Amino acid sequence: MSTSPSSATSPSISKSEYYSSLPWFRRWLAMLNWRPVVDYELREIEFDRSEREYEKRKIAHKQRMKQLRSEISQIQRENERLAELNAKLSAISSSSATNSSPAKPTPNESEM
Repeated sequence: MSTSPSSATSPSISKSEYYSSLPWFRRWLAMLNWRPVVDYELREIEFDRSEREYEKRKIAHKQRMKQLRSEISQIQRENERLAELNAKLSAISSSSATNSSPAKPTPNESEM
């Protein structure tokens, strides 16, 4: 079964578009009201299109999932890096707190 390029790109094919894509003898048979075959072929075209659209959505979904996994791994690496930095900062603040002597009160504080 052959379809015209214009029918392959349109979202839905009308019966008149389908009829115009047929050879003369098929149009003649269609004029004789041989509609079950035409309706069947239209349904087949629509099914093929929906199948292609499904495959496109499936591929897009896989790509999006791959992108999300990549983003998740980047976030996890960033969280690990931040945790290391936080541990270093805690170690520095605790070591500076134990090494420093208590601050002497200033004269203004002792007067109060």
